[in-house]
Amino acid sequence: MCAGVPSQGGVSGGGCLQVINNYLDANEPASSEARLSRMHFHDNQRKVDYVLAYHYRKRGAHLGHGSPGHSLAVISNGETGKERHGGGPGDIELGPLDALEEERREQRDEFEHNLMAAGLELEKDLESKSQGSVFVRIHAPWQVLAREAEFLKIKVPTKKMYEIKAGGSIAKKFSAILQTLSSPLQPRVPEHSNNRMKNLSYPFSREKMYLYNIQEKDAFFDNATRSRIVHEILKRTACSRANNTMGINSLIANNIYEAAYPLHDGEYDSPGDDMNDRKLLYQEWARYGVFYKFQPIDLIRKYFGEKIGLYFAWLGLYTSFLIPSSVIGVIVFLYGCATIEEDIPSKEMCDHQNAFTMCPLCDKSCDYWNLSSACGTARASHLFDNPATVFFSIFMALWATMFLENWKRLQMRLGYFWDLTGIEEEEERSQEHSRPEYETKVREKLLKESGKSAVQKLEANSPEDDEDDEDKLTWKDRFPGYLMNSVSILFMIALTFSIVFGVIVYRITTAAALSLNKATRSNVRVTVTATAVIINLVVILILDEIYGAVAKWLTKIEVPKTEQTFEERLILKAFLLKFVNAYSPIFYVAFFKGRFVGRPGSYVYVFDGYRMEECAPGGCLMELCIQLSIIMLGKQLIQNNIFEIGVPKLKKLFRKLKDETEPGESDPDHSKRPEQWDLDYSLEPYTGLTPEYMEMIIQFGFVTLFVASFPLAPVFALLNNVIEVRLDAKKFVTELRRPDAVRTKDIGIWFDILSGIGKFSVIINAFVIAVTSDFIPRLVYQYSYSHNGTLHGFVNHTLSFFNVSQLKEGTQPENSQFDQEVQFCRFKDYREPPWAPNPYEFSKQYWSVLSARLAFVIIFQNLVMFLSVLVDWMIPDIPTDISDQIKKEKSLLVDFFLKEEHEKVKLADEPAQRSQGGGNRSRRSRAASSAPSGRSQPGSIASSGSQHTNV
Repeated sequence: MCAGVPSQGGVSGGGCLQVINNYLDANEPASSEARLSRMHFHDNQRKVDYVLAYHYRKRGAHLGHGSPGHSLAVISNGETGKERHGGGPGDIELGPLDALEEERREQRDEFEHNLMAAGLELEKDLESKSQGSVFVRIHAPWQVLAREAEFLKIKVPTKKMYEIKAGGSIAKKFSAILQTLSSPLQPRVPEHSNNRMKNLSYPFSREKMYLYNIQEKDAFFDNATRSRIVHEILKRTACSRANNTMGINSLIANNIYEAAYPLHDGEYDSPGDDMNDRKLLYQEWARYGVFYKFQPIDLIRKYFGEKIGLYFAWLGLYTSFLIPSSVIGVIVFLYGCATIEEDIPSKEMCDHQNAFTMCPLCDKSCDYWNLSSACGTARASHLFDNPATVFFSIFMALWATMFLENWKRLQMRLGYFWDLTGIEEEEERSQEHSRPEYETKVREKLLKESGKSAVQKLEANSPEDDEDDEDKLTWKDRFPGYLMNSVSILFMIALTFSIVFGVIVYRITTAAALSLNKATRSNVRVTVTATAVIINLVVILILDEIYGAVAKWLTKIEVPKTEQTFEERLILKAFLLKFVNAYSPIFYVAFFKGRFVGRPGSYVYVFDGYRMEECAPGGCLMELCIQLSIIMLGKQLIQNNIFEIGVPKLKKLFRKLKDETEPGESDPDHSKRPEQWDLDYSLEPYTGLTPEYMEMIIQFGFVTLFVASFPLAPVFALLNNVIEVRLDAKKFVTELRRPDAVRTKDIGIWFDILSGIGKFSVIINAFVIAVTSDFIPRLVYQYSYSHNGTLHGFVNHTLSFFNVSQLKEGTQPENSQFDQEVQFCRFKDYREPPWAPNPYEFSKQYWSVLSARLAFVIIFQNLVMFLSVLVDWMIPDIPTDISDQIKKEKSLLVDFFLKEEHEKVKLADEPAQRSQGGGNRSRRSRAASSAPSGRSQPGSIASSGSQHTNV
């Protein structure tokens, strides 16, 4: 205990570290027992709850002749204003600091003094070198933890436990069978051993300590809760020297501190049998070898907090929901493979006897060609363009609704078990801390508007005034930021469309160039499609990184007041830009390619001699499938996996090389085992969950929006997510500093985005089936124009005639090698023949197909929307058993509260009655003569006891 206690005399008892005016004496060797744990102060008793790190630099400093020893500065709560005695053999001669460094040092000193005034205890290293990093270790004693827990209304377990009922006997048996079957898949963590018992929880109150089972004060609050409490104090502690800055985030933004983070629970790969939560998470969750196991969600929540716990719970549910959709998608694909030989239109296209002579695909250099040469494309299109894809589109729309409904239920279940009900007020208060940029903007506005001096205005602008609910920046102050946001977002969207148009031009010009060469003429379409998709993928990956940075910059110039507002606006901007970036090429192929081509003799030209590109003879659906699959797989493989694995490792290597090449004295303790705060400082800082959610939301769009064209999308998403869960887990456990635990009851704005994508997917798939595929033209032909009710003659029905003599001068094929003289060529469209009264006008079949397409879109959309609403109505948001348990818990809490209050009153009455009885025995004669006052005494005692209970 003597290691951290300041003493005026300068020397503490034998065997303890000497403490001189809040600094450990450099000459006194530390006992070997003092560093058994790297999670505590050097007294091995006070736990390190938080760490502040900063880099210092001295000018002209040199080491003294004495050994620096342990060189620790222990700042205690009781001795805050004392200076270190100089002149000792271990002291360091300080050189003059430059103005900026001196100013930062004074600001740090004041901030640390204010932290100690708030009750925290600090320990820090001496600045014994010319430059280096210093770690300020922070410990929150019990009094501070209890005060802040009561202020934050943190729910803690009480003494009362109760059993969670599983429902009826059938439900119990079914649950037991499932538990037995899934036992090999369960992670071996303590939280999964007994999930049938639950503690009643109640907000912490220092006046009701008797409600809680406090066996050991140091272990009552877990590490995540302790660090969260300290972080709340750090966020609201002011520093007047730093322009009246409020909170640690402002100080980090101003480079006064470099980092602030809670410690991990030791090393994850340490040898031996000593186990901590981090090591347990690594062994049972953050390794690829345990990919088949369920996630230990309760342990994740305990270690990282509720916000990160909810993310991994959502990711786990999404991955599990991909299993049935993957199975159905594979079945649909296999159905296409099985029925490919029975597909009449593809048979007709592959039949060489039909000999459909097609019009040239380009001017001059392209020749007439037989439709049978596109046999392979037609057969491949049937794999994805068949009646089963319509069923699969309806299924996936309902799947998205089912997924969101089940997530709401799981969210409520987790909220019940994690005691997240009723945290709205607490979260609202904790999110109200102003951002540093907002404070700076308000300060600049106040100084500009007022004629007072800067000092007078800063004194008038107290920290308490900054924390009110009123936004001090009006719309006039924010108008330049909003204008820049609007212009920049429109410019970025226009840039994306321009790049898509550039790729279109590349396809057109490359196709024309390759058509000039006989050797490459046969593979023009495959070559152009493949290279264009790869170009699109590379552009998407590059623009994704640029748009992420641009969205962050645009959100900063808006100057949102709180972190929550900042995060929501950043998410919306980043999602809009990345959505447009990822899906623009796909939307072009699905809905625009081949729609504005014109017809032979009247083509639409992009440039002189370069026509707009057409769809393949089998339609654009096959090309849409290729585009979607390559972009989806490329993004998942390159961006989500290689970037996530490679970039952090490169950053870590770069930081290590930088530290090794940095000039400075050699550390005499370098050979010793590094401290936990040193190890954590070398890790990457945690930057939030936005990138993790974003990549999954974009993937959710690939799975739902164009699933009619690519039924295998859920399969590839599932394979990616099995890796993604463990990749994210490993990143959080091994590569990132420990995040601050944040309590939240839901996933926030991401749920609204998911719901919007689900509804939008219904419309998109309706148009893909109606417009992009041949499903509707086949139905119209089969039931309106076919002579025998089959698809025989469908290909001939979709091809129009053109008289080649009406081709424009200079566009006819040069040196045609076609084996027969051509009088009429065919092109895919519904137009009147040359011999009709109105040649080349849209035919009746065109209007019949168009009206059928529009009717299908309306019917499909309303049918699926109705089924989605029906599913939403049939599945309650709150599970029945959870609703019953919440009601039961409220009743049990009232009974337990009344019982404990009654026990407290009895305990308070007993000593009073004993003291009253003793007084009566010593004054029996007076008791007999003063009976009325004696009768009133118990009433006064009871009143006093009752009054104490009400406090």
